[in-house]
Amino acid sequence: MARAGSEVLPDSLLVPVPLHWTRIWQRRFNQAAELARAISSIAGAEYAPAYLTRTQRTRQQVGLPAKERKRNVRRAFKVPENAQPAIVGRHVVLIDDVYTTGSTVSACTKVLKAAGARSVDVLTFAVADLTNHEDVGYSDW
Repeated sequence: MARAGSEVLPDSLLVPVPLHWTRIWQRRFNQAAELARAISSIAGAEYAPAYLTRTQRTRQQVGLPAKERKRNVRRAFKVPENAQPAIVGRHVVLIDDVYTTGSTVSACTKVLKAAGARSVDVLTFAVADLTNHEDVGYSDW
């Protein structure tokens, strides 16, 4: 991931897609945060796990059609007030573990841009193969 994102990582904030605190408690880790931490140490980019939070516990996205995925994560994320000054004018690289329809990264990107991020790129570990799933479509973010 660090190699694939080498063009966008310099001088960037690495922000992982956050989990709700209850999901972290169940899993004991956030896979996107662990990926972001590793990429940060390799690329020297600033790791910023607290700059985006999940304010709502949403249903798991697995198995949901694209429209429901989008609705599921609407208003689920926010940039805490104390993080906003650090985001204004900065380039953010959003780190996610699996990209399926883009609903989650789209919701996160909108929140980061509204908080003043100059630009947002996305690095993901895997892209789900949706070729045999008619009920899931790609979002228009």
